[in-house]
Amino acid sequence: MGFQIQKYMKNYTISWRYVSVIIGLLLIFAVYKITADLFLNNVNAKIGAPSFIYIKSNQSFDRLIFNIEKDEILKNTESFERVAKLLNLDGKIKPGRYQITVGLSNIELIRILKSGKQVPVNLVIKYAKRKANLALTISKQLELDSNAIFMLLNDSNTLQKAKMDSNNIISLFVPNTYNIYWNITPNHLLERMIKEYNTFWNSSRTTKCIIMKMTPLQVANLASIVMSETNKVDEMPIVARAYLNRLNVGMPLQADPTVLFALNDTTIRRVQSIHTALNSTFNTYINKGLPPGPICLASQAAIDAVLNAPLHNYIYFCAKEDFSGYHNFAETFTQHLINARKYQQALNSKGL
Repeated sequence: MGFQIQKYMKNYTISWRYVSVIIGLLLIFAVYKITADLFLNNVNAKIGAPSFIYIKSNQSFDRLIFNIEKDEILKNTESFERVAKLLNLDGKIKPGRYQITVGLSNIELIRILKSGKQVPVNLVIKYAKRKANLALTISKQLELDSNAIFMLLNDSNTLQKAKMDSNNIISLFVPNTYNIYWNITPNHLLERMIKEYNTFWNSSRTTKCIIMKMTPLQVANLASIVMSETNKVDEMPIVARAYLNRLNVGMPLQADPTVLFALNDTTIRRVQSIHTALNSTFNTYINKGLPPGPICLASQAAIDAVLNAPLHNYIYFCAKEDFSGYHNFAETFTQHLINARKYQQALNSKGL
């Protein structure tokens, strides 16, 4: 009887040792798993190639996880989801654009997302012909929908705040690169652009406007025509002065780009009399002075070209016959006809 008890106790001890080893291994594995889930690198970011997580306003936690997995941002999405729920990220999602850097662990990434410390985008505004084009350009870089931006540009409150009208509101967006949050609201975007506009039109530029007896909006309006006539920055001031000379003598601007803007037809290669007869307030062949608004978003270079246009007596100009993009200038209509004939012959030779 005693021998059997001893044998049983010996077997029990051996079994308990096995159980203890298994429990110990399980605990070690559990500790490793928790440590790995919390603290080990879990992002696929590479040095020199930053990636980003974009969280839209009112986005659900499930959608966040779906996007992370779809974009292959993490090495292990399931571990991130476990820790995120443990730390209540699913109840504290903050929209924005968050940079994913090399070596981030789940807990570090979650802290960033919970803090709302997003990285701004460089909003690049270069060129836009119409408000719809501008809205589309901005929407491709921000969370804002193009329709929301377009509505903003036509809203009466917007026009009142900017002190502009529906024809020239596009001038509020001075071409530049702006450091701005990806999920900025329409109203905050408007406030930012008003601030940037006022910064651009500093005392130096506004003083030049006063001397020229023009407003900043009028200068931007003329600048849009200048840059539509030539993409040669060194020639812009000369073209600008030619137009200013026409304004000063009460002559119609007779700018082909304004007619093309009114027609809204990008297929026209050669403006003819049938086009210049168009009944439109933007047709500067039949209307004296500036059109109701700019025909595109004027660049800073074009605006400064108008403000700093050198004095000369040129009234007329015509594209050079060598198709270099530059123009021949003339003081008299007779000389202009000679230049125009050269260009027309060049066009005819090319079948245009």
